[in-house]
Amino acid sequence: MTKKTKKKTKYYGCQQVLLNSDKDLRAVLEYLCGEAHKVFNCSVYYARQVWFKENRFVKKGELCGQMKWNRHFNAMYASSAQQICNSVVESFSSFRELLKLFWKGELVNKPKPPNYRKPGLFTVSYPKKWLKLMDE
Repeated sequence: MTKKTKKKTKYYGCQQVLLNSDKDLRAVLEYLCGEAHKVFNCSVYYARQVWFKENRFVKKGELCGQMKWNRHFNAMYASSAQQICNSVVESFSSFRELLKLFWKGELVNKPKPPNYRKPGLFTVSYPKKWLKLMDE
């Protein structure tokens, strides 16, 4: 007899809020999203270097540990910056799965590792407990 175990599914929620921003709020948001963009590209750089030089995939803890010395990472709240690093690790995880399919012969074209983002802004995620919406 084999016992089947069900994997527990996690659900995440997202709430978008339309802001009527003044100059100051807009400047802060652009700064944070710009730093998030830089954290993403720095994380991709590190993960790509590990892949090219050591032929292995970076783990979440390792990437966050390396990025905590990065000035762009330190310009943001830790959990927001870690969420960006986790998204990079997830994209490399997808790349690994595609490589497995390629080596089995199930894919025609060899997949490429995740690439850098073009200049611009990146989304910043905040945990619910850190935010408080107020009516004005």
